[in-house]
Amino acid sequence: MASRTVQAYDTLVLHNPKSVLVVLLLILVFFGYHVKDFKLDASADSLLLEDDVDLKVFRKIHERYPSGDLLVVTYTPDKDLFSDQALESLKQLRGELKKVTSVDTVFTILDAPLLNISDLPFTEMIKDIPSLEKPGVDRGKAKDELLNSPIYRELIVSADGRTTALLLGLVEEEQYNSLLQSRNELRAKQRNAGLSVKETQTLERINTEFDQAHEALNKQRHLDVAHIRDIIEPYRQHGVLYLGGLPMITVDMVTFVRNDLIVFGCGVLVFLVIVLTAIFRELRWIVLPLFSCFYAGLIMVGVLGLIGWKVTVISSNFLALMLIITISMNIHLIVRYRQLKRDHPGDDQLALVRTTTHKMVKPCLYTALTTIMGFSSLVVSGIKPVIDFGWMMSAGLAVTFVTSFLLFPTLLMVTGKTGSKPTFDSGRFFLPAYLARLTETQGNKILVLAVILTVVSVAGITQLRVENSFINYFSADTEIYQGLKLIDEKLGGTTPLEILIKFGDDSDDFLKPEDLEGLTEEEIQMEREFAEMEREFAENANSPEYWFTAYKVELIKEVHDYLDGLPEIGKVLSLVSPVRVAEELAEEELDAFQLAILYTKIPPEVRKTLIDPYVSIDDNEARILARVLDSKPDLRRNELLETVHRDLGEKLGFEEHEVIVSGLLVLYNNMLQSLFKSQIKTIVVVMLGIAIMFLVLFRSITLAIIGILPNLLGAAVVLGVMGWAKIPMDMMTITIAAITIGIAVDNGIHYIYRFREEYALTHSYVETLHICHSNIGKAVFYTTMTIIFGFSILVLSNFIPTIYFGVLIASAMLIAFLAALTVLPKLILLWKPFEQNSAQGPISATTP
Repeated sequence: MASRTVQAYDTLVLHNPKSVLVVLLLILVFFGYHVKDFKLDASADSLLLEDDVDLKVFRKIHERYPSGDLLVVTYTPDKDLFSDQALESLKQLRGELKKVTSVDTVFTILDAPLLNISDLPFTEMIKDIPSLEKPGVDRGKAKDELLNSPIYRELIVSADGRTTALLLGLVEEEQYNSLLQSRNELRAKQRNAGLSVKETQTLERINTEFDQAHEALNKQRHLDVAHIRDIIEPYRQHGVLYLGGLPMITVDMVTFVRNDLIVFGCGVLVFLVIVLTAIFRELRWIVLPLFSCFYAGLIMVGVLGLIGWKVTVISSNFLALMLIITISMNIHLIVRYRQLKRDHPGDDQLALVRTTTHKMVKPCLYTALTTIMGFSSLVVSGIKPVIDFGWMMSAGLAVTFVTSFLLFPTLLMVTGKTGSKPTFDSGRFFLPAYLARLTETQGNKILVLAVILTVVSVAGITQLRVENSFINYFSADTEIYQGLKLIDEKLGGTTPLEILIKFGDDSDDFLKPEDLEGLTEEEIQMEREFAEMEREFAENANSPEYWFTAYKVELIKEVHDYLDGLPEIGKVLSLVSPVRVAEELAEEELDAFQLAILYTKIPPEVRKTLIDPYVSIDDNEARILARVLDSKPDLRRNELLETVHRDLGEKLGFEEHEVIVSGLLVLYNNMLQSLFKSQIKTIVVVMLGIAIMFLVLFRSITLAIIGILPNLLGAAVVLGVMGWAKIPMDMMTITIAAITIGIAVDNGIHYIYRFREEYALTHSYVETLHICHSNIGKAVFYTTMTIIFGFSILVLSNFIPTIYFGVLIASAMLIAFLAALTVLPKLILLWKPFEQNSAQGPISATTP
């Protein structure tokens, strides 16, 4: 079978290079056409876990308490915030923002109802509620009320009275929301129970419509953010302004992803030209690998466009990684071709290219498979963008392998046999040769050092943590960072936490026949009258007159005050907030009748803002919103949520079914906490996969162990450094170990494969060591340096996890390279795994 495949390859590819090039060109044109459909995505799904139970709860809650997209403009004027000049600028800015088509509402300190500054009775004042911009309002009293308001303090005005926020409610996209809900419901059913044929077709249709609606919404939000920024810009002469909010973050993230793709791609290309020039000093060996890179990259982008696979901030470096790995594989082919040409100068071009491909296809196939294994292991992480990144890179590596053994050989055949210039390593000193001597003379010390590094690294790994601030994902000079930091420190925090209180059904407390036993006629009549009152109350429980009770409000107050007392929590909002404003006005606690009057008498637009987001009378529940201080240095999200869960039961006396803890904090924490499990899963999967491939390739348990052990060192040291340096794990750094092992093991495969081949000729381990370091060692050195500097390009990103990802993988690859040319050959010298093959005859240059 293998022989027929080789013959077919020789006949179809190597004997017909021009025809193959035409076919490859047609394929390139096809996929190149679909590059126009290539899309980026920076939606909130990037922080979600697949099949997260809390995500389902979160979505259910937000179906009952819908809230549109919100943008926040923070304004810190140079003058006093409550001065005429500052308020006039604020009024003008508000007016311009209201004219933006997509802006539905603008709420500022100018619009906030002021209930405590009027001497009128509440029933009269409610008809014309005072606000800061209305004539005759005492500005000093207004300032005092705003700064001490349970509602507005740290919501639209900072505690120090210097910064205010303009809250921009964006127009609801009803079609988008409807499609999103339908899609989520069908996806949930698909995961749990499966779909019928008709439902599957419906899901496919909704997916298509949703993607179109999502794309249209993204374009609109991009225009909205750009327009609002244009409006804000002139007002910077009056103070410091920042734009914040999830829509702005999404727009900027897409911009970051697009910029990263361009910068990484161009940066890696420029670097590759420099490296190839330095190594080979020949135009041919610069142009041919770059053709392969261009071809593989364009094909993969076209594939993503064709199948509608969107690139996120996590997978934004896929193009750079593809270029790096493609060039690495091409360097191995070039080095082997040049060696064969030097050793067999009389062979024609067909013989040289055929021998090169035959000898390199097996190690390159296995290195591609092990790297694919490294990336595909990410699919067990459970984190959607990480899963997508894993599949994307696995597909890209398959494209890279096919390109390297179709396009590169045919280009070699077409260009023909030429002379070669010496590479830059022709001088007396060369690192692989030095490492060969070091391994031969100091091998035992190297193994001791490797063991010490492993022990220290394992100790560091135990220090790994997953706590990470979303704010710290971005560079300090970006508006995302600056806006989030200001909102977090001055305006009550950023990440939302929600508590839902479910009030019990009192129907079980109604009068039962056994309750009347032993009572007098008079007592029975009184019990029946009371029971009738209870029944009437229950029947009308969904009306405000009956729902608002002092008992319910007291329960909400307890939870509200508990959250407000936690140092990690900033602003807390609930039904209690407007109730306390009303109680300050009335100078007494409100009873059930007064609470019902408050609900029914206040204007609908005020009720929509101050009460409806926190109460669902139909569902007999109350909602409390809190915001966590995300930039707090000692914040421990998981411990905070565990404390809240515990205290709601032990301190406040709630049963488990009576309260629900939800919000983005819970979803984000679930993602963070899954990282440890995901790290273990991905490493186990990649190690098992690589071990199996080593066994298949070398048919030796000893060689499998020798090949794997040194490559674990790079991943272990980097994870240990992360632990000791307190670098938190995140969605990017979680991939480092699996990817490092998957890529670094390529060195081991190439080295062992060549060692076995050369040992069959020399029958001397030490001599083979030096030979391998002088040939395959060079290729490993070139490819490793290419990978290291290629990953270093990622430091140009605006996304901090991407920078960590690039630097840490580059460091891991350096350690893995040193281990591959020291620890690995020393283990071969110690275990002598090729003794059984000593009887093998020599392998000629032209033997497949």
